[in-house]
Amino acid sequence: MFNIKKPKRADELSSAPPIYLPLLPLRDIVILPHMVAPLFVGRTKSINALSNALDQHNKRIFLATQKDASIDSPNEKDIYRTGTIGTVLQLLKLPDGTVKVLIEGKKRAHIKRVAQDDSYFLVEVEEIIEPDVHTPEIEALCRNIISAFLNYSKINKNISSDLANTIASIENPSRLADTVAAHFSFKIKDKQRMLEATQTFNRLTILYELMQSEVEVLRIETRIKGRVKKQMEKMQKNYYLNEQMRAIKKEMGDADDQQSELQELEKRIKRKRLSKEANAKVQQEFKKLKMMSPMSAEAAVVRNYIDWIIELPWFDRTKVQTDIEKAEGILNSDHYGLEKPKERILEYLAVQSLVKKIRGPILCLVGPPGVGKTSLAKSVARSTNRKFIRLSLGGVRDEAEIRGHRRTYIGALPGKIIQSLKKVKTNNPVFCMDEVDKMSTDFRGDPSAALLEVLDPEQNYAFNDHYLDVDYDLSEILFITTANTLHNIPAPLQDRMEIIRLPGYTEHEKLQIAKGFLTAKHIKMNGLNDKNLHFSDNAVLTIIREYTREAGVRNLEREIASICRKVARKVAKKGKDTNIRISEQSVKKYLGTPRYRYGQVEETDEIGLATGLAWTEVGGEILVIETIVMPGKGKLDVTGKLGDVMQESARAALSYARSRATRLGINPNFYHDVDIHIHVPEGATPKDGPSAGIAMVSSIVSALIKKPVYRTIAMTGEITLRGRVLPIGGLKEKILAAHRGRITKVIIPAENKKDLNDIPAVILKQIEIILVDHIDEVLSTALKLEEGESLFKEAGESLPAFLPAAGKEIESDANRGSIIN
Repeated sequence: MFNIKKPKRADELSSAPPIYLPLLPLRDIVILPHMVAPLFVGRTKSINALSNALDQHNKRIFLATQKDASIDSPNEKDIYRTGTIGTVLQLLKLPDGTVKVLIEGKKRAHIKRVAQDDSYFLVEVEEIIEPDVHTPEIEALCRNIISAFLNYSKINKNISSDLANTIASIENPSRLADTVAAHFSFKIKDKQRMLEATQTFNRLTILYELMQSEVEVLRIETRIKGRVKKQMEKMQKNYYLNEQMRAIKKEMGDADDQQSELQELEKRIKRKRLSKEANAKVQQEFKKLKMMSPMSAEAAVVRNYIDWIIELPWFDRTKVQTDIEKAEGILNSDHYGLEKPKERILEYLAVQSLVKKIRGPILCLVGPPGVGKTSLAKSVARSTNRKFIRLSLGGVRDEAEIRGHRRTYIGALPGKIIQSLKKVKTNNPVFCMDEVDKMSTDFRGDPSAALLEVLDPEQNYAFNDHYLDVDYDLSEILFITTANTLHNIPAPLQDRMEIIRLPGYTEHEKLQIAKGFLTAKHIKMNGLNDKNLHFSDNAVLTIIREYTREAGVRNLEREIASICRKVARKVAKKGKDTNIRISEQSVKKYLGTPRYRYGQVEETDEIGLATGLAWTEVGGEILVIETIVMPGKGKLDVTGKLGDVMQESARAALSYARSRATRLGINPNFYHDVDIHIHVPEGATPKDGPSAGIAMVSSIVSALIKKPVYRTIAMTGEITLRGRVLPIGGLKEKILAAHRGRITKVIIPAENKKDLNDIPAVILKQIEIILVDHIDEVLSTALKLEEGESLFKEAGESLPAFLPAAGKEIESDANRGSIIN
């Protein structure tokens, strides 16, 4: 067992009489016992203290550290109370009046009081007697400290092996701690903490923690130095090899390659016509390039930038075709119909033929897929003798795609606008920005906001790409954007463009497009000729009616291509003289069972079944609305994946029917005993909008009074609670959809009369348009009544019991949507 005696506090340890010693305040150093250190002393009080120690105190002096090293004249409060009694081993006076002294620390001591502080500090100190304690914990700490010091000596080349062996041979734990700490560059506060630790175990613990931290830091420093040295060696090696290559090239006569390359680049810069700003910028960059090493990374960046500047078509233009008749012929030969966009292009050419310079218009072609928006942009380029660029914006969500990246980024490039101009090598092309409504936004910015400058004729003459960092003139470019819908395009961007709508094609137009363009195109593409394959008009109409349902002609083209491939297979087997005629009957043989019902209205006029018209991104559609009435408690169900606006239209329609119950011959309290269910088929397709309001009223009233709705009448219009019919949008697409569905009459709001001018005359000849202002007009027209029967009952006239009185038992025929007493 070990006999451990607890040491006393520093102010209680006093086994010797008080000692008076001169005080030497230390700055940025702590002298520990058993530590020898040279000091340079320059303050007068400190020099006087050293002289007094040599003369009167047997070379003994008290060493204590200042709390703040910046204080030149410290007082008692500025000095730590615990210090070290040391001995002056050697003193040397220097010519400048300072003193160099060699000091050895002996024992710990504590300042009891300051006896004087006039010419020097004289302090009364008490030695701190440290007990000689050995415990297993202390022994373990000593071994760990010695092991850590040996590891430290292997990393730190300033520690000699002799010193490491000397440290390892120290047996006294207290002396070991002080000696080891003297060889580490700990912070002043940490060393002072060790000095003030009177218990050996505490001192060893503090030392071990500090050593572990110091060793780890030294290891990290060593690794960093190793990496830096390796990188420097690699750079020196590369430099040496480059110098060797240069010397070899010089011997072979290739020494002037770099210089000749720079001279060639300088000639290209002089030959290239640039804007004033771009020329100043490229001259500045070229000057920097000449002063750089050809192997540096920065030189490659500068060279790449200069190449981009001089390869752009700053003032290179193609001669624009201004012959209006020739341009009109090209547009008509490429596209059937599309009169409005053609008219706008011809107007632009007419103005340009009269004015030398005109800023290019910004056109936005809006229409369903497959109507020829992109191909029309190509025809515009051909008719004006301009080059054509197409940039798809679908899914673009990074602003840098438009404006480019700044050159500070690795691998930076200009935006797609500048890249496309470099590719096309002319500054006045037709630039088609496809799917402008399909852009999105994320944390990298909003590309639609970047397009505001590109598509603004008042700003795009000074477009600033982030990579080029100079203004570029885009005003001569004819920008044409395409979109399926406008609601996804921000309003500021819409305001900068001239919107031209391209509605869906009529059946007649599709037939002409197929005969004039599509069949000939795919006959040629599949290696056939006119003798091998011929399409009759009825065959094309059958494909249009029974195998496609679209506003454009993309699926029509796909079906024609499918027939051509099948015919090509037969021709390859039977020989090139094979002649096949595609008739109405043979279409099914090549394309299979018809996919759509065409020209097949309902067999009979149904109760509660009304035909509405809807607008979609791919054109107009027929919307069937069904209503049934069944026993219940006045509940209204609306199904078919309808949006909020459409559900509100259904509630408004029911409210109007209830308000007109008496005049319609319906029991005013009918809603207490029945449930009404309104359904719009194709339930997987989302539907919304107010334009089905009058169709819903017709369906509900038909179900309530048991009068069918004419199956050949379609209707569209918004309903108010007062029965007014409000105007709607997309009328042309809806009328075309009614024409495709073999509808003979269409009821529309009277305020939409102005929109009938956009509908082809051939369509209006086949469909009767009925203009209405009030829902009563709709019901009088749409509901099928007996001959001589009146829909509305006069006041005081006895009402027939179409519906039972409250509480009377009723049955439901759900299939017919009717009420049976």
